[in-house]
Amino acid sequence: MKAIFDWKGQSLVLNSIFIVVNLIGVTLITMGFHPNFETFALPLVISGSSTLLVSIIGLIIFKGKIFMSLVARILVGGLFIVSGLIKANDPIGFSYKLEEYFEDGALAFRIKEWYGLPGFSLEFLIDFALFFSVLICIIEIVLGVLVLIGAKIKFTSWMLLLTMLFFTFLTWHTANCDPNKKFLDRDTYSYNDPIGISKRQEAKTNSEIKIVSDTKEEIVVDEMKQPQCVTDCGCFGDAMKGSVGRSLTPSESLWKDYLLVYFVIWIFITKKRIIPNTTKENMYILPISLLIILFFSFVFGWYFPVLFGFITLITALWVNRMGGKYLGNYWGAALSVVIICLLFVTYVLRYEPLKDYRPYAVGNNLRQKMFDGEQGKYVSLLVYKNRKTGESKEYDAAGKEYINSKIWEKTNLWKYDTMVTKEIVATRLPSITSQFNPTIATSELGNPEKSLMFVKRALQKAKNSGAQLDEISLREYITKAPLIYVLFSKDLTKMDVNELSDIKAIFYKTTKKHIPFVFVCNALRPQINNFRNKHNFPVATFSNDITELKAIARSNPALLVIANGKVIGKFPGKSIPSYNWIVKHTLKR
Repeated sequence: MKAIFDWKGQSLVLNSIFIVVNLIGVTLITMGFHPNFETFALPLVISGSSTLLVSIIGLIIFKGKIFMSLVARILVGGLFIVSGLIKANDPIGFSYKLEEYFEDGALAFRIKEWYGLPGFSLEFLIDFALFFSVLICIIEIVLGVLVLIGAKIKFTSWMLLLTMLFFTFLTWHTANCDPNKKFLDRDTYSYNDPIGISKRQEAKTNSEIKIVSDTKEEIVVDEMKQPQCVTDCGCFGDAMKGSVGRSLTPSESLWKDYLLVYFVIWIFITKKRIIPNTTKENMYILPISLLIILFFSFVFGWYFPVLFGFITLITALWVNRMGGKYLGNYWGAALSVVIICLLFVTYVLRYEPLKDYRPYAVGNNLRQKMFDGEQGKYVSLLVYKNRKTGESKEYDAAGKEYINSKIWEKTNLWKYDTMVTKEIVATRLPSITSQFNPTIATSELGNPEKSLMFVKRALQKAKNSGAQLDEISLREYITKAPLIYVLFSKDLTKMDVNELSDIKAIFYKTTKKHIPFVFVCNALRPQINNFRNKHNFPVATFSNDITELKAIARSNPALLVIANGKVIGKFPGKSIPSYNWIVKHTLKR
C-alpha cells in the first residue's frame, strides 16, 4: 500500500493549483450566502460553484484526491484541537450552553414537532450537562490528534463525520429556530400542583390549552407553546466575544459547519487509502498543523493551543512507539491524549479557565464593559409589487433611487405593498448588561451593610431629600471605588467553605484598613443571615441575578479585587492568597 506522501497524483503543480482553486470556490460560495455580501450574492455563488466543480473534476482526473484529503486533514485536525481546547478551557460555561439546548422548549421541540411526540423531553439530561461538556471537548481534541497523525483513520473518519453531522444539526436548529412559531407540548402535573390547577382553569377559555386527562393523581395538559430559541450555539464558548468582540451568528456557525463537513467528506471518501504517517511524513504534517493551530490561536488571542497541540501530538506519537505491549498502538496514543485532556479539565474545574474571555477577567475595566455596546442602524423600505409579474422592489423612501424612479406614479404597473425595516448594523449589547446589579432592600439592611460608607451616604442623601429609598444598588460603587474586594458565590448552598478561613482573614484585614469588602450572592436574606451566623462572617452582603454570577466566575466562591473599576485580581476559592500576597503582587502592579 502506498504511503500518504505519495500524494502528488499525476501532477504536483496542477493538483496544487486545483486545491487552491477548490478553497477559493468554497470561500466564494460561503461569501455568497453571507448577509454582508448580499448585493453580490448570485455572482459569488455562481462563480464559487463553477470554480469548485472545475477543481473537483481536476483533482479526480489528475488523481489528487489524497492530496486534497491531506489538506482537509490538516485544516480539520487543527480546528478540532483548537475548538475542543477552547471548550475544555471553560467546560462549565459550555455546560450552561448545553443546558439551554436541553430545556424543554429548545432542541426537544424539533422531536415533538417532527414525530408527533408532545411528551418528549430532554430535560433529564440537564443534570449531565457538565459530563457531556467534558466528553465533547475530549472527543474533539482526540479526533483532531488522530486525524493529523493518520491513526485509525477508518474509525476516525467515521467519528469525524458523525460528530460534524451532530454539530451541524445543532447549528441548523439554532439558525432556523423561529421564536414565533408554536409547537404542541405535553406536561404532566400532580393533582394539587398550582400550575396544573391554573392550567385546568385556563383550558376553559384558551383554545391553545387542552386537558388530555384529569384524574385524582395527575393532570395531563397539551398546550401550544413558543420554542426557546438558543441565539448562540456556543461553538467557541466566550472566546469569540472576548477576542473579536462578538460570537458567530447562528447562520455563520452553520456555514462554518458546512465547510467542515465538506472537508471531512474528503477524508471519509479517501479513508481506505490513508495509512498512519511515517516519521518523515510527520516532519512535514505536524509543523504545518501547528501553523494552522497558530492561526486560530491568533484569532482567539491565546497561544497556549500551540503548546497544547504540540504536547498532545508528540505524546501520542511517543506512546504509540514506546508504549510497550498494551499501549504501543494508536489506541494507547488516543488514551494518552485523553489523559492529558482530563488533567487540563480537572485543573480548570478546580480553579478558573486558564484563559478568561469573560468581561470580568483580570485587566478589564468593568465600567468600560458596561458601555461598549453598539446602537443598531435600521432603514425603512417601501415595498412595491408588480401587478403583472408579482415582482417586488424595495426602496429607501429618502433615497435618490426612489425619487428618480417615480414608481408611485406608475399605478398601472406597480402598487404599494408594505413597509419593512431592514437591519443595516446589528444592535450589540454591552459586555456587562444591567443583569450585573448587586442590590439590597433597605428593609433588609443589617449592621454589616450599614457600616459601609457608601450605604451610609445613600441613606443620608435619601433622608435629606425626603425621598423614599426602597433599594440600594452596589453597581456604581463597585465600578468607581478606588479599591474594593468583592466575594462572589453563584450558589450559597454549594459554596466551598473550606477556604473560608483564608477569605475571612482578608476580610478582617481590609476592615481594619477601612477598605470595603462585600459579598455578592444569589440567596434570600434569611439564608444569607444563617450563613453569616453559622460561619461567623459579618460581611456586607448583596444579591444579584444568578445568570450574571455564573458569568463572573466559574468557581464558587471567587474573590475579585477591583481598583477604579478595573479588575486587578481574581482568585478562585481553592487558591485564595494571603492579604499580604495580594498587596505585594496585585495592588503594586
